[in-house]
Amino acid sequence: MQYDNFNDMDLQNTQSGENIGLILDVPLQITVELGKCKRSIRDILALHTGSVIVLDRLAGEMVDIMVNGKLFAKGEVVVIEDNYGVRVTDIIAMPQT
Repeated sequence: MQYDNFNDMDLQNTQSGENIGLILDVPLQITVELGKCKRSIRDILALHTGSVIVLDRLAGEMVDIMVNGKLFAKGEVVVIEDNYGVRVTDIIAMPQT
């Protein structure tokens, strides 16, 4: 049985972006992480309306923008009309594999 050698493929079309249209409509999950903390079950069960959970970030500090669970960018929280948003301030370079 003979298999195609993918190392010999002409990657010009892929590199020039002609095939990027094939994936443009693939949905991705975007999450903004304001901060994290660890608490015991006792602390969680003691929460009530009005409780404050202190996170590991300072007010005004950059937030992490995650795409499908991977860090993609940093940004700052903004308010647009009555909605929260995030202004992207720094795209994180992805390591080449």
